[in-house]
Amino acid sequence: MADSSWEDVVDLPDELDDETAEELFDRATEVQDMTGEVCPYPQVEAKKAIQGLESGDMLVQETDHVPSTENVPKAVADQAEANVWKSGDGRYRIFLRKQ
Repeated sequence: MADSSWEDVVDLPDELDDETAEELFDRATEVQDMTGEVCPYPQVEAKKAIQGLESGDMLVQETDHVPSTENVPKAVADQAEANVWKSGDGRYRIFLRKQ
């Protein structure tokens, strides 16, 4: 597969294939494991992490908390572009690219 880009991450989880998600995940600047955590903790941690990144850097949060897939992107909307990928087994990855 050709090099993946940010444009390969889409809002609808089923449109992002596993291989592309893995490639983007491997290139993330920072990864946060928020599995088992509930709101507002993931939003708070995302905001702190985004502040420490350079423009274009990517933060990925892994979660099993569905509300985080909406709340985290909203919490950092003024600082980062966000897209969500669903693994198919109840796990999600929230890709946040600092603007």
